[in-house]
Amino acid sequence: MNCRHCATPLSHTFLDLGFAPPSNAYLTSAELFKPEKYFPLKVKVCDQCWLVQTEDYTQANELFSSDYAYFSSTSSGWVSHAEHYVEQVSSELNLNSESLVIEVASNDGYLLKNFVAMGIPCLGIEPTDSTAMVAEAKGIPVLREFFGEVLGKQLACEERQADLVVGNNVYAHVPDINDFTRGLKAVLKPGGTITIEFPHLMRLLEQCQFDTIYHEHYSYLSLSAVSRIFQSAGLRVWKVEELNTHGGSLRIFGCHDEDERENHKSVTAILQLELNRGLQQLETYLDFQARANKIKDDLLDFLIKQKRAGKKVAAYGAAAKGNTLLNYAGVKPDLLPFVCDAAASKQGKFMPGSHIPILSPEQLADKQLDYLLILPWNIAEEVQQINSEIQERGTAFVIAVPELRIL
Repeated sequence: MNCRHCATPLSHTFLDLGFAPPSNAYLTSAELFKPEKYFPLKVKVCDQCWLVQTEDYTQANELFSSDYAYFSSTSSGWVSHAEHYVEQVSSELNLNSESLVIEVASNDGYLLKNFVAMGIPCLGIEPTDSTAMVAEAKGIPVLREFFGEVLGKQLACEERQADLVVGNNVYAHVPDINDFTRGLKAVLKPGGTITIEFPHLMRLLEQCQFDTIYHEHYSYLSLSAVSRIFQSAGLRVWKVEELNTHGGSLRIFGCHDEDERENHKSVTAILQLELNRGLQQLETYLDFQARANKIKDDLLDFLIKQKRAGKKVAAYGAAAKGNTLLNYAGVKPDLLPFVCDAAASKQGKFMPGSHIPILSPEQLADKQLDYLLILPWNIAEEVQQINSEIQERGTAFVIAVPELRIL
């Protein structure tokens, strides 16, 4: 395999998680009796441009199907994050009724609904029917397509270039990152701004967030790699902000390369920080497998001990990251009998691979649990607040990443 950005042959494996089904391919009870698709889940690092990337096996249309089960609005914390972003960026860029905002991977309209409320014209681009329908019901126009250079140029020809292009947690999801970036270039109005948020590779390495690796995430991104990709498309990263979302993310601000805006000092600062943390040194990546294995072993050890002691353990959050963790550890319903999730689209279904049933969080009221394992550890505080009642009854909360910890 060659690097998806610079085409350098890839010879360094960063992590091998064996075989796993797509992390958002939740199963109905009827599907439990049918064969389940598994794909290799192996990640490599390019020693030239330092893009970390999964091996090529799955097609995007196999991962982002019409009944895609991830709805952004399920997390109140994420909805609040989007509201604050819209307030901030609208003020900074002086967006108004004459502007156009385009969000790529607009999901269920969790973000664009804020622009609609402010009277700022917007357009969502979202290939999954299940989420696009919800966004359209909120009065958001949606193009149900995958985004790339062809669509970017088409919109430009239709005089629908954007003052602001938003891409939250989509950049890692695109199989052809060069084509996607050229699409951003094409659809961006002269003087316009791109903002993209993505989990920061540096934090993934520091905290061994290996459960954020799954087939839908084709790339694991640093600022240095993203800056190179932008530059190759005639774009430039001129500002960057560090965020605490998803265990540590970056929000980059991009523009056309010839834009008059000068680079903010934050760009130099983060690039230097990445250099200091060894993100452009091969040794930094070589011990990651052993660290991931320890997290897996510690979780299995904990669950087996609780089972032998007669303790009752369940999980909260049927998140993609939880599926990566449970499938790599080989956890089945004998160790974890159910997972609760607030998303109605997942309730009544089963986790891919592990076949653990997904229940409504209301059912926790009838269970006397000793431990509740929070799979989406990045929103552990939110989950604790929502379930404070069962904590008062004696249930302890547990996370497995970055290390097994009883909260």
